[in-house]
Amino acid sequence: MPPSFNPRRRNARTGPLALPAAGRKGPVPVWPLEGKPLPAESAAWKQLWATPQAVAWESLGWFRTVGRYCRAMVAAESPSATPPLLGQVTALEDRLGLTPKAMRLLLWTIGSDDSDADLESDDGKVLDIRARIKAVDQ
Repeated sequence: MPPSFNPRRRNARTGPLALPAAGRKGPVPVWPLEGKPLPAESAAWKQLWATPQAVAWESLGWFRTVGRYCRAMVAAESPSATPPLLGQVTALEDRLGLTPKAMRLLLWTIGSDDSDADLESDDGKVLDIRARIKAVDQ
């Protein structure tokens, strides 16, 4: 059985966060790390900021973390990459929600199309699908 997005809790819980399927819109942020990025780092930076996850990163201010991931990813793709570096890249992928397992742990979902607004009520809470089906059947 999948985990409940709305379990009974005493402490506040964040999530789920619905990310737009079309990805993040707008200009690519300025490279946050010291020095000019390598061409491969720059290409990865531009590509990553067009993903759905980038919407969450921007709201959380994770610019430097994404920059470190770009730098480490490019280094990890070289034939001389070491196992510790590969492990760091995998850890950053998980923290940034770049794998299905990581997205599930972060409670991030990607909408199926541009009608993501239908999944939320006016107050921003996710609607119960059973209530929606009952409303349509009537």
